[in-house]
Amino acid sequence: MQFPESWLRAFCNPALNTQELADLLTMSGLEVEELRPVAPPFHGIVVAEILSAEQHPNADKLRICQVNAGAAEPLQIVCGAPNARAGIKVPLATVGAELPPGEDGKAFKIGVGKLRGVESFGMLCSARELKLSEEHGGLLELAADAPVGQNIREHLQLDDTLFTLKLTPNLAHALSVYGIAREVSALTGAPLQTPDFAPVAVSHQDKLPVRIEAADLCGRFSGRIVRGVNTQVKTPAWMVDRLARCGQRSVSPLVDISNYVMFELGRPSHIFDLDKIHEELVIRWAKPGETLKLLNGNTVELDETVGVVADSQAPESLAGIMGGDATAVSDDTKNVYVEAAFWWPKAVMGRSRRFNFSTDAGHRFERGVDPALTVAHIERITQLILDICGGQAGPMDDTVAALPERKPVALRVARASKVIGMPISQEDCARVFTRLGLAFTEAPGVLTVTPPSFRFDLQIEEDLIEEVIRVLGFPQLPATPPLAPVVAKVASESRRAIHALRHALAGRDYFETINFSFVEARWEQELAGNSNPIQLLNPIAAPLAVMRTSLIGSLINTLRYNLTRRAPRVRLFEIGRVFLRDASVVESDATIAGIHQPMRVAGLAFGPAEQQQWSQRERQVDFFDVKGDLEALFAPRQLRFVAAEHPALHPGRSARIELDGQDIGVIGELHPKWRQGYELPTAPIVFELDLPAVLARQLPAAQAIPRQQAVLRDLAVIVGEGVTHEALMQTIQSAHSGLIRSAKLFDVFKPTQASSDLKDGERSMAVRLELLDDEVTLTEERIEQTVAAVIEALGQRLGARLRA
Repeated sequence: MQFPESWLRAFCNPALNTQELADLLTMSGLEVEELRPVAPPFHGIVVAEILSAEQHPNADKLRICQVNAGAAEPLQIVCGAPNARAGIKVPLATVGAELPPGEDGKAFKIGVGKLRGVESFGMLCSARELKLSEEHGGLLELAADAPVGQNIREHLQLDDTLFTLKLTPNLAHALSVYGIAREVSALTGAPLQTPDFAPVAVSHQDKLPVRIEAADLCGRFSGRIVRGVNTQVKTPAWMVDRLARCGQRSVSPLVDISNYVMFELGRPSHIFDLDKIHEELVIRWAKPGETLKLLNGNTVELDETVGVVADSQAPESLAGIMGGDATAVSDDTKNVYVEAAFWWPKAVMGRSRRFNFSTDAGHRFERGVDPALTVAHIERITQLILDICGGQAGPMDDTVAALPERKPVALRVARASKVIGMPISQEDCARVFTRLGLAFTEAPGVLTVTPPSFRFDLQIEEDLIEEVIRVLGFPQLPATPPLAPVVAKVASESRRAIHALRHALAGRDYFETINFSFVEARWEQELAGNSNPIQLLNPIAAPLAVMRTSLIGSLINTLRYNLTRRAPRVRLFEIGRVFLRDASVVESDATIAGIHQPMRVAGLAFGPAEQQQWSQRERQVDFFDVKGDLEALFAPRQLRFVAAEHPALHPGRSARIELDGQDIGVIGELHPKWRQGYELPTAPIVFELDLPAVLARQLPAAQAIPRQQAVLRDLAVIVGEGVTHEALMQTIQSAHSGLIRSAKLFDVFKPTQASSDLKDGERSMAVRLELLDDEVTLTEERIEQTVAAVIEALGQRLGARLRA
């Protein structure tokens, strides 16, 4: 939120300088993000009146002006501005004045000049030349009553500072200049100038019928008719300046008045063109299929979760967010309806982001706006309308459906002292609540506070404790070192550290990426097969509307991001949490009922298998490259890859990963349908694993060096093409009595033509057996018995026969 210091001090003027005031606000929880002067440094510029403006004899675009700057004699100024004319008052940089520094950082000094043979004793200035705005279409025209000769900084109040606050969502009561002044008064004890809005004189008895059909949308709706307004008048300069210093441009008198009161008092409001409203206003939830053209020109489609203000024919305003174009005020408007309402925060929250825009009104209503002062604020708006645009006000119409209940909150003084970390007396707490304007009752050791209508953030005891310490001042906290013993937690050797896993993956050429846990619903449907993901109630962006159950979608999206930046080779991994529906999960400090949140690690490989080099030809990464990465990651533990299907993966190039008989993840090539759907040139290889399984590791165990020499035997067996490597190895391992130390497949042969020993549908697989007995030397008899047992097992289980 941005506002000028001068406006704040009009409500509360503590004996603090600008920097001290900023430090006070920051230390009280209202962080001052930036302090910026309204105008850069310059001097020697005064208010001047142009007495005459004659055409330059030697230049078509120049005028010779006689200017009254408050001196005994008029000054002659040569000026090229198109709006230079007699009778207007403008800024004049006198001889010796210095204009704001330019791009080189040096001030521009004004001297006596000569333009096309005519002397000029100064310079008439535009707003851009004074660095007040980017407007440079002509001279900056001042008010007709501006005192001639007055310093322009004094006249325009340029010795002012813009405060920009970064407010947390719980500080809805500070989203106005008056709200911040109220905080400053409580913090400093300086008097607060509370505005008093007397009811305006009622000139007619016309009312617009109003019905609240949805009490869960709108708790209170106040309004009145004002007839005979003149919308073609100019907004007063003082209001335009204050709005500009709040970052709001001037639009029209009625819109400016509404915006002004919002910044002043924190009350968003809306002004309808009364003659464009049909019969009545109805506050209700929208009906599916209804549409509304908004003031920003967008036409949005509504549903039953969006609140509207409608007339008898159609929606006319998006409740608490933005008005509609059909009933907007214009230069032809004569009669208006002014409304101020209390919209329930939950009814407004997230609605504007659904339509990809945000508004100051929605920002305030979704945090909470005081429901008690709608009538008083309409009186303020009405008075400004009558003062600026004229007209006749009608009676106030105030419809109340349901207002928020303020439940008392108890503060235990002993508890406050313990949480804050220093002694706090009951008198200290009572003094703080009095300064904050909080109603409370006292009992020994306990204060019970009833939050006021403008404080939506006071709900539990800790909220009151926060109020106590921030008003007393965080600098009052003693610098007390902790007394608790610090004992390092010894990590189990049977579990690898997550950071070590990151290093291991980085060592395999993968780069870590961190993504949002909320993703597009499309990713969940297509890449995880999840048609019912966990929905977000208030997504930060419309597409990111569900919680992820897989990390694969996030990696695919990051891959696309890299490909649009011409990255030829991409290796990514992510360690993150996924969110699964699980009715067995109960509520606890670390869990949410019905939602299981396991940690996963996932990776993606795309492009060439190796970096470009001279020693080998380039080839694309494939399933076996990533399989090898995983085997290296788990070594010496042995993984088992079992053919399986997954919604995201190619049905013939994907596998389930097993470790010690447990499923721990999947690996495979992206499905061709999704490769095309996500516009990828080739299919990446992806994997996703349960993190605890990856972090678990076996403790090293000492093993004696064999005292005997190993024996090698090669077998070539003929098997059917359907026999897999895994089936072959399992059969060999199960066929011996402990002598086979290892078995490795070293050759697969299938002739191009049918041969005498190989039939159609058969192939030869050659295996090298390593035999060893740790205790005694193997005899030829024992070796032959073991080999015969292997051949027999292969024949019985796989239909294999020894190749001749």
